[in-house]
Amino acid sequence: MPKTKTSRATAKRIKVTGTGRLRRRQAGGKHLKLGKKPRSTRLTRLKGEVSVSSGDRRRVARLLGR
Repeated sequence: MPKTKTSRATAKRIKVTGTGRLRRRQAGGKHLKLGKKPRSTRLTRLKGEVSVSSGDRRRVARLLGR
């Protein structure tokens, strides 16, 4: 059986914490800021990272080779 390969794109975007949780950056904070409310961009920027949703955990873990 060949070794499973880690998806490098996923590995660059998702971080695994010490307890094994998967963390990702919040979407929508990088560009097209003029059309967004200052309050929403500020809250998004302060929030930073969120955990991967339960529906995506299995798929993301497989992409990471876990």
